[in-house]
Amino acid sequence: MAEETTDLLINESELVEETSDALADESEMSEEFYDFLSDRPVAEYWDGRPTYLQEWYSMVANFSTGHSRAWDVGTGNGIAAHGIAEFYDEVIATDISEVELEKARPHPKVTYMHTPPSMSDEELISKLGGEASLDMITVAQAIQYFDLPRFYSMVNRVLKPDGVIIVWGYINEKSEFFFNGESGPKFLPQDLLWERLLESALPYRGPNVRDISDEYKTLPFPFEDVGIGGEGDPFNLIIPTRLTFEGFLEMARAWPDVAAAKDQGVDVLSEELIEEFRADWGDRPVDLIPRPFLFKGFMLAGSLKKESMDVNGS
Repeated sequence: MAEETTDLLINESELVEETSDALADESEMSEEFYDFLSDRPVAEYWDGRPTYLQEWYSMVANFSTGHSRAWDVGTGNGIAAHGIAEFYDEVIATDISEVELEKARPHPKVTYMHTPPSMSDEELISKLGGEASLDMITVAQAIQYFDLPRFYSMVNRVLKPDGVIIVWGYINEKSEFFFNGESGPKFLPQDLLWERLLESALPYRGPNVRDISDEYKTLPFPFEDVGIGGEGDPFNLIIPTRLTFEGFLEMARAWPDVAAAKDQGVDVLSEELIEEFRADWGDRPVDLIPRPFLFKGFMLAGSLKKESMDVNGS
């Protein structure tokens, strides 16, 4: 399996080079962006979440033999579901948050579904298409919130014998978050702003939220190794994106610990800190011109273990 996907793997050095080139061309692109933005809203840059390269979804899809039905779990606003839908006949995208699903963009091959924690396993399995009905299960930046024993039990029931589960996430903490400044890539925490924000929000982290700062190295993942990104040995990647300043702030506000603090009545992203971020952004129209960012990502992939298939009668 690993050999089959070698030419599809995302090359970190190439992505860094491409992002640096994009930054170098940015001054020439400014007028083009102004023309573009005068006709279309900048909301697509304001979501505050990294997007993933098409090559990434192609690699993900290459792991599964069948391409009939996929399940995107913890879909949020459906970014990953849209990417996966290019390679599968049907994608069921679920989330426990109705608020998040209201933000999701429609897609002809994506069915969004609210799945509250109170929904029984049997009901969910039925809605997903029954046991052994899924070719692919994806989880993008969400597994740290899951009840893992319950979720993995569900995976063992609904995944086909030749199906694959892939989970990935990203961090932008300390040296893992790259900010492309005027003089090229630099670490944003050199200014201590991002680090200050995260440290101030850390005490408000939910008690059941799993820490992923070790990049999934200790995340339980009881599935058969498919040759890349196995339990204890996640595959590393770089995720490029572009954000306007407002998009950057949306990302900061949506960061789990920051959002948790807000829910508890504490706004750690204060107006004073926002102004410091704004000053660090550089001498440009901060609300219009998107600039490139790099996020450090990590992925685990696996298939059902034989003993799981024996238990399920596959």
